[in-house]
Amino acid sequence: MSPPGGGNPPPSATATISKQVTGTFKVAMSTSFQPAEWDYTLFQSFPSLTTTLGNLQPQHIRLQGQSQGIPQGASGGSSTAWDFTILNAITQPVLGVGDHSPEFQIAKAPPFMYSSDDNSNDFLDLTFQQFAEYAQNLVLYYNQGGFIANGQVYVSPSPYPITWWGVYNEPNINNNLTPQQYVSMYNTLVPAMQAIDPSLKFVAMELADFSGQPQAWLPTFVNGDGGVTAQVDAMATHFYSTCNQKDTDAQLFSTIPGFVSDVDYFYAETATNPALTQVPVWVTENNVNADYDAGNGMSACNPGQQFVVDQRGSSAFFAAWRPYVFSQLGKAGVQALYHWDFGADAQFGEVNASTGQAQLSYWVDYWLERIFPSSAGASLLQYSNTDDAEVEVLPVLNSDGSVVVMVANHAINSPDDNNGPGAPRSVLVDLSALGTFPSGTLLAIDADTNAVSGPSASSLAPAPQITVAFGGYGVTFLMLKP
Repeated sequence: MSPPGGGNPPPSATATISKQVTGTFKVAMSTSFQPAEWDYTLFQSFPSLTTTLGNLQPQHIRLQGQSQGIPQGASGGSSTAWDFTILNAITQPVLGVGDHSPEFQIAKAPPFMYSSDDNSNDFLDLTFQQFAEYAQNLVLYYNQGGFIANGQVYVSPSPYPITWWGVYNEPNINNNLTPQQYVSMYNTLVPAMQAIDPSLKFVAMELADFSGQPQAWLPTFVNGDGGVTAQVDAMATHFYSTCNQKDTDAQLFSTIPGFVSDVDYFYAETATNPALTQVPVWVTENNVNADYDAGNGMSACNPGQQFVVDQRGSSAFFAAWRPYVFSQLGKAGVQALYHWDFGADAQFGEVNASTGQAQLSYWVDYWLERIFPSSAGASLLQYSNTDDAEVEVLPVLNSDGSVVVMVANHAINSPDDNNGPGAPRSVLVDLSALGTFPSGTLLAIDADTNAVSGPSASSLAPAPQITVAFGGYGVTFLMLKP
């Protein structure tokens, strides 16, 4: 960073910031866990990660128990026995950090409730009463002093209850559900759970969001014949830029306007139902690539193709991609953005599950929440940007009179790049309309950032015009204090 002049090349873009307020900006950053036999030892292996997690200041951390993380039944069998061991190895540490208020997504029913134990098989009970009884026991366990089954008392050891609950994971791709069946499920589970604890809040849909899915599912849920009648506190969806590691950087960046279009569609649909007009949209899963190893090193999304870890989930690419997503979704009215997921590999994890070390993605999310604190909210400032196609600009005015301008460079170096370096860019930020500021701070995250220790902020001498220079993909935050 340097003021204009002084021998630097001329800026490739100009961002002019106005003092005119155009709306509000309030996005809570959060993260996710999938308690299961493959990851439940994370906090046992690295106890200090509770501190690392808490330092993210995440809101309503998402818990999605799968496989042996589902506390009733056994995979592939007809057992109805209860065992919270694997689920609680993650859930109990999570309850002890942050806002002590996770979102528990009831991602699947116990195995004995399906015709067979995989995502392509149907519920045996399409009244969902059996599933509702299971959900009631979960509420009893975490919130109401426990329940008794087979002569044994099951009760959570945590003093913190779980207020937020999500009803099913990606119903549009799991267990042959139809949109109307999901409405029936939701309308059955929510009142049953409220009968145990009327203070509960609920997250609906949590779609696997790809081409045409909101359009196929939302009308039935929102206003269809026999649509939702139960309480809805947030509508949720999931955004990934690809399911194929071979897609180029340019292809991944090009998906973000589609995220915005689907959020707009969510709000357009909920606006037609008086009970849903104030319900916010949350993005409860978000990452670069949704693909994973389906076994024997093969891609889950691309049969016959070898699975390859997508390094863009923790490289400098992410330092451009996630701020771009954060800014665009926040401007569209999204109120929560969740990373998938906290402890994993270079593709998914904010921390490396094998070493316990923070990855670059951790620091991007850490600073997005701290620089744009969701607890306070902020006002969007009007601006113009001469290079919207390659540079994302997010200017906000905080309640204390301070101003933050985020500039993210997602210019690609070559059309064929896959985890490329990004192209150098120089952006002139014109702040002259905002008056003077006595002090400021600059913080940058890019390929030079130490992923273990994170970026370091430096003091900034405020000026009417400030040039921000990028060597490639990255994000820079200008923080101006009154």
